[in-house]
Amino acid sequence: MSNTDILFQPFKLKTLELPNRIVMAPMTRTKAENGIPGAINADYYRKRAEGGVGLILSEGTVVNRPASRNDPGIPFFHGDEAIAGWANVAKAVHAAGGKMGPQIWHTGSTRYTEWEPEAPVESPSGLLAPGEPRGNTMSDADIADTIAAFAQAALDAKNAGFDTFEIHGAHGYLIDQFFWSGTNLRTDRFGGKTIKERATFAREVVTAMRAAVGEDFPIILRVSQWKQQDFTARLATTPDEMTDWLGPLVDAGVDIIHASQRRFWEPEFPELDGEKGLNFAGWAKKLTGAPTISVGSVGLSSDFIGAFSGEASEKSNLDGLIERMERNEFDLIAVGRALITDAHWPNKVQKGAFDQLEDFNAAALGELV
Repeated sequence: MSNTDILFQPFKLKTLELPNRIVMAPMTRTKAENGIPGAINADYYRKRAEGGVGLILSEGTVVNRPASRNDPGIPFFHGDEAIAGWANVAKAVHAAGGKMGPQIWHTGSTRYTEWEPEAPVESPSGLLAPGEPRGNTMSDADIADTIAAFAQAALDAKNAGFDTFEIHGAHGYLIDQFFWSGTNLRTDRFGGKTIKERATFAREVVTAMRAAVGEDFPIILRVSQWKQQDFTARLATTPDEMTDWLGPLVDAGVDIIHASQRRFWEPEFPELDGEKGLNFAGWAKKLTGAPTISVGSVGLSSDFIGAFSGEASEKSNLDGLIERMERNEFDLIAVGRALITDAHWPNKVQKGAFDQLEDFNAAALGELV
């Protein structure tokens, strides 16, 4: 087993100072009653801070738009009651010595369950996936109101005492539906044949959020190639396309790119640098110069979807991760499911207590502890 010291080096960017490089990945839990985070949510995140996580990113929280969430248990990030609830969460995490940011979200035309929001869902072109209609095509007014809602959420995150926030621009949700040529068929300035053109909506969201919080407050953006609608989808098939996609977003105000892939060890462009080449986060950092977070089945042998079917996970296969971090391929690593079952995963890894790591159990997804 490699020496894990690289995971526990401090990280600083603007006002964000972290004791180590381990990030709790955002994971939808659908346990916010009436959309309001309460004591159980604060306790859940506090335990991960006590367990040694350097930065906690909350589950996706939705902006103030009709039908912005796709499940009734997803928390709001708007309204006095919800923001007060989130301020209590931030306070609990800080009391445990942790740092935290909410993930800010609009789920677009997706859904997890048969539950339907009262208002019609919205997306760039009224599509759930290529060739699959669902909901309404957003008007110019809808787009302007949505951008304003993201900006207000950014200001609320800062005022609630969070250390950063993450914009969810991945996995086939609203912002990603603008990126994706299969779901963005618009012919106005928010559409286009190239990824650079289709990233206009995201750039305007980032610009508005940056204006809301000022220059010193750090902003994270999560992006992905794959979508829940299509695991094989790719927005950027070459480094040049990736530069066109991500470079302007960094220029608009993104400080850290959270590059989501299903397995962190898979190379992004193996045809260019081989089977052990840079992963998505590595290429994003190389092309933009921005710090990056990598993520994808850390410490698990099963893939992202397989774990939800009860497939076994391994406890401590971290050698490949350590090697990549030691060569500065990316700056931070997000851990997801391992932290649902084992809140003290970081502390155990730091102590070398790998035999004490708890296997991920999909049954844990049904409770918030």
